[in-house]
Amino acid sequence: MEKFALIDYVIFFIYFFVVAGYGYWIYRKKTSKDQTSQDYFLAEGSLTWWAIGASLIASNISAEQFIGMSGNGFEVGIAVAAYEWIAAIALIIVAVWFIPVYLKNKIFTMPQFLNRRYNETTSLIMSIFWLFLYIFVNLTSILYLGAIAIDNLAGGGSFHLIIILISIFAIVITLGGMRVIGFTDVIQVVVLIIGGVATTYIALQLVSQHFGLGNDVLAGFTQLMKDSPEHFKLIIDKPTENSTQEEINKYLMLPGIGMYLAGIWIVNLNYWGCNQYITQRALGANLKTARTGILFAGFLKLFMPVIVMLPGIAAYVLYKNGALQEEMAPNGVFRADNAYAAILGFLPDGIKGLSLAALTAAIVASLAGKANSIATIFTMDIYKKYMNREASDRKLVNIGKATVIVSIAVSVIFTWDDLLGIGGEGGFTFIQKYTGFISPGVLAMFLLGMFWKRTTGAAAITGLIMGFLLSVLFNNYAPALFGNDTLLYTAYPNSKGGYEIPFQICMGLAFAFTVLTMVIVSLAGPKINPKAFVIDTKMFRVEPSVMVMIVLTILIIGALYVKFW
Repeated sequence: MEKFALIDYVIFFIYFFVVAGYGYWIYRKKTSKDQTSQDYFLAEGSLTWWAIGASLIASNISAEQFIGMSGNGFEVGIAVAAYEWIAAIALIIVAVWFIPVYLKNKIFTMPQFLNRRYNETTSLIMSIFWLFLYIFVNLTSILYLGAIAIDNLAGGGSFHLIIILISIFAIVITLGGMRVIGFTDVIQVVVLIIGGVATTYIALQLVSQHFGLGNDVLAGFTQLMKDSPEHFKLIIDKPTENSTQEEINKYLMLPGIGMYLAGIWIVNLNYWGCNQYITQRALGANLKTARTGILFAGFLKLFMPVIVMLPGIAAYVLYKNGALQEEMAPNGVFRADNAYAAILGFLPDGIKGLSLAALTAAIVASLAGKANSIATIFTMDIYKKYMNREASDRKLVNIGKATVIVSIAVSVIFTWDDLLGIGGEGGFTFIQKYTGFISPGVLAMFLLGMFWKRTTGAAAITGLIMGFLLSVLFNNYAPALFGNDTLLYTAYPNSKGGYEIPFQICMGLAFAFTVLTMVIVSLAGPKINPKAFVIDTKMFRVEPSVMVMIVLTILIIGALYVKFW
């Protein structure tokens, strides 16, 4: 793979100085010397709807999406877009029903929600869990995958230098607080989309050229659908006795209709509605601004598969027809996750620099958002509550900034020699593995806590533990204990010589039994828990402009499913 030309460096440094300069301007113009903790962590009242929406997407899309979802696109095709398109519906649910509860009760952090609704024990347990998850799973995987992707694009040999540079860049952005993160994310998401679209454009051109159709992008897309129609089916067929192991593996990853009745909703509602990293952007705004920003993010979500999935499908078609053989298996070892890098290697001068900027934007925005959430949880839910209850706002802001530096420094240490084995497991799989086991219990706690007044603190602790244990049971032990074909599930042979229940079905089962257990435990308590939130149905009414965005999003998703069912 060729290294960068002069024009690539020029384009990248223009991006860097624009983001850094704009961030500094925002910090100097809109940040007072007596910056409050509310202002630093939430940018209270200053983020516009478009800044909230752009920041949500910039923080969500990172190297694991570019690499992991392109790899999934290579393997299974458009079915993986369900994660993005169902996310758009999940964001509607969060905007209409979750955010009003948070804002009405002046929720600052997710542990604060658990403390007010349940008890301090639940809050402390989850504060510690989220800190470990964000530092040792999210920050490290984002940093590792990002450095690998940029190093591959640059020609190799600069992995450790890249780790240091993007870490410093992320720290500089994060130290400005949520206001700087939010507004610089607008530039980040624009660069991310432009660079991503340019990569997809080149990928489709490569397909068109390979099949002798010239440089026609539309012809390239048409050829993809013609050559591999199975990669343009949103619903993967249930395996039969005659199914190949490859077809079974696809179903294990994305189990057809079943996933729409189970795990995909749990993944998305937990991520978008119960996650400090995401909700933090909207918690400092008023209800209309927060809702509009979240729905704007949902609208942008509809187009994300174009830049994170289509290059993977293009790589599949090219590889299937004799191209990209060395790029997909550079050391003689084939990996689907090489799909995005394989396409990047063919980018012309200038576009390669733009793609570098897009990748960097995705990585830095995600690192900054995650680090700010770590600082918020540690400062407000641990330091202020247990270490220094009388701390001034200035002290809290300084503790938050120190936490940012420490958390990113720790992630650099663990990424340096890949101490956690992210490279062997795959970044996307690594994140899903450690978040998926806890998601059913967390979502059950939040949903019942918001909307059922009888839910007790004992039920919340029980649900958290049950959700984890049931996830482990269904994922690792159920087929051996209860058989491969039961009323609740069907287990299929996997590539490791055993039997496996699709991960998303496991999540659905764990969630259902967790909710049932929490309901039974809560029935032993008072009919109305004294700590229950007051719910006013007026909170959930939406303005006409908001309703237009909701209807438009649903219509687009409906059309996509009709087309690619």
